[in-house]
Amino acid sequence: MTANPALSLPIVGRLAPTPSGYLHLGNAVNFVLTWLLVRQGGGQLHLRIDDLDRARLRRPYLENIFRVIDWLGIDYDYGPSGPDEFLQHYSQLLHLPAYNAVLRRLRQQPDRLEASRRSRTAETSSEAVADFDTPGVAWRARVPAAATIAWADGWQGATQVLLGQLMPDFVVRKKDAVAAYQLASVVDDLRLGTSLVVRGLDLLPSTAAQLWLAAQLPETQSFEAARIRFFHHRLLTDAAGHKLSKSTQAGTDQGVLGLPGGPRVVYEAVAQLLGLEPAAGESLATLQQAVGGA
Repeated sequence: MTANPALSLPIVGRLAPTPSGYLHLGNAVNFVLTWLLVRQGGGQLHLRIDDLDRARLRRPYLENIFRVIDWLGIDYDYGPSGPDEFLQHYSQLLHLPAYNAVLRRLRQQPDRLEASRRSRTAETSSEAVADFDTPGVAWRARVPAAATIAWADGWQGATQVLLGQLMPDFVVRKKDAVAAYQLASVVDDLRLGTSLVVRGLDLLPSTAAQLWLAAQLPETQSFEAARIRFFHHRLLTDAAGHKLSKSTQAGTDQGVLGLPGGPRVVYEAVAQLLGLEPAAGESLATLQQAVGGA
């Protein structure tokens, strides 16, 4: 990973956490990486909280997002100042009409979409194609088997994802008739004018899925690698080599806020990922100076 990649203007980035658990070290590192790139390029940063998964949303998880941002010492230019303002004015539920409009257009392309009902047990898995209007069915993409998505990644260089093999039937509308993550993320990023996306390497297939999905409709085709710069960073792992996540991070019920060492732990991890000298991770200021001068 290059600490000081060339960025073209205008730069519009976003922090896009989900309030489904306490944020872990990997989330915090992603926040700082995004903030550094946006601020380095003189861009704008949005706070976009993905809350369509209402079954797992909890008020403490939502509050934790704002606490972690304050704890890290970073800022953003647009977005809610706290949980109440988010729920009243920024929730994804307010954008359901926009998601549904795209879903209706996709439905007009039966060669790219299908409705299905899946049944899974510990021993078996079955699937039945259903009508789009049938209650309780998911709408899934129909990605051609040979579909390969390629782009020039900001940190990984030339990147190719065999989407037709990895995610041939990803969900675009869930069984509860609400837009799924891949579709909502595309619509939200277009609405915000996002031009820079920072993600972990585990989300390479999601990036490919979103690029493929956006290319299916004229109204979403501007979500493309030619207009959005993607930066995929290496993942942080625990001592056993397992990826850190909200469900696996041990310690306290505060996530990253409960780790010993304070935010410096995050800055040091960012410095390591960027290949900087260890001293660069002493504080946010030293990290920003090192990135700016790299």
